[in-house]
Amino acid sequence: MYELDSSLKKIARGASVTLIGMTLGFLFSFVVRLIIARYGSPADYGIFSLALAVLNIIAMLSAMGLQQGATRYIAYFRGKDDSAKVKSTISASIKLSAVASIVLSLVVFLTADLLASKLFHTPEMVIPLKIFAVCIPFFTLIQVLAAVFRGFDRVEPMVLSQYLIPNFLFIGFLLLIIAVGLPITNVYYAYLAALIIAFSALVFYTARSLPRHIGISVAADTKPITRELLLFSLPLMIVVTLNTVTTWADTLVLGHFKTPEVVGLYNAAKPMTQLLSAPLFALGVIYVPVATGFFSRSQIAQLRTTYAISTRWVMFITLPVFLVLFLFPEAVLNLLFGAVYVPAAAALRILSLGFIISNLLGPNGTTLLAAGHTRFLMWATLVSTILNIALNILLVPPLGIAGAAIALIASLTFINIINSARLYQLYRAQPFSKNLLKPAIICMILAFAIQALAHHFLNITWWLLVLLFIVYICIYGLAALFTRSFDKEDIALLLEIEKRSGINAASLKRVLKRFV
Repeated sequence: MYELDSSLKKIARGASVTLIGMTLGFLFSFVVRLIIARYGSPADYGIFSLALAVLNIIAMLSAMGLQQGATRYIAYFRGKDDSAKVKSTISASIKLSAVASIVLSLVVFLTADLLASKLFHTPEMVIPLKIFAVCIPFFTLIQVLAAVFRGFDRVEPMVLSQYLIPNFLFIGFLLLIIAVGLPITNVYYAYLAALIIAFSALVFYTARSLPRHIGISVAADTKPITRELLLFSLPLMIVVTLNTVTTWADTLVLGHFKTPEVVGLYNAAKPMTQLLSAPLFALGVIYVPVATGFFSRSQIAQLRTTYAISTRWVMFITLPVFLVLFLFPEAVLNLLFGAVYVPAAAALRILSLGFIISNLLGPNGTTLLAAGHTRFLMWATLVSTILNIALNILLVPPLGIAGAAIALIASLTFINIINSARLYQLYRAQPFSKNLLKPAIICMILAFAIQALAHHFLNITWWLLVLLFIVYICIYGLAALFTRSFDKEDIALLLEIEKRSGINAASLKRVLKRFV
């Protein structure tokens, strides 16, 4: 029980820091998209989204799976108190990703004209693609350096360098561009500048913050670990790249078959679903080293409990957000992006439903990763990606953005079901429990009833959306209390959050203890 409580506290610390940082980062990123969408036209916003899709896919390839591989091996060797191999892992990860990212950056830069004219039929994309090609090495190395710190159970560098600093700077540069009245194409230079500054800050921090007996040395002997690291990470590169392709295939296929304006409409709906996926991703960042520790010590019972509790936390955080997006998509789009983006309401509803299903099934892929089942993840993800691309090609021409949303969610649900089934087959780990399902079902029934009343008797405004969100949170919380859906591990989590944040939760703890 001590190991379980200790690990839950570690997850609470890492996930709370990551969740807050990622939520702010996604908020900043969302503000960026709002600024570009409103400052430019839907076509300008569509071109930005397409160029960003290319950048993300190529950066995932150039990282070679080391975003997860480096974290896993550093945590593993630290557990065995092998500092030499920790140092070799860090050195090898940086060298491999640096070389790969520079090569792929040159490839994209030199083929930008071909990609713009033949793949997207949009000559205006040449300059954005070339600028984003220069971004690739910085983007990649930020991910790998952040993975190094995650191997030491430190998520703050990742939060700062990947989510907060670049997005905050990008917003500042965008506001400056608008104030001066520069053309919309300058947003790409602004993105590059923000990325270079974030990378420079992370390099400086890394040089000063890694343990002195570890450090980073170009001359470090990486031969003992390079082959083993690559054998573990290359399947992960395929998995991560395929996941990224799945994430962006809808945007790319829309860009090929439809116009940039249609891409812009779709990418007004899609970023809002990141609010649903952020907590699960934040959990996974610190969950990997914790789950790896369970597997290394053969503590499968503790793993099952932690898996179920983690899923419940994610659902508790995201269900109220899902209900607002799913029940009031037109009002949300009109409020944030303007009336011209309201036709994306159907896509927003479909996407939000798919992401809440993913949250309900919990960190299944992350758990399989921690257990070392990278080959299974590779093949399952490959099938899911093929399904995604095939459905996009089949559905986008007749259905447009609704077809793209259906394709993404079908493939996302498929991979989650496959991963969950495999995890249960191997370790009897599954996310469902009475404490998860009882309050969720009650909350959803009441939310749909409120939605029916609101549509018939109320004019949906921004303040009413905020009020409904608060109401849904209260309903979920009360449902969890009166169905006695909290247990001792939840109290332990609250104590840890209270300790870390300095918030006095004495009243809340007294209430919870009555219902445990």
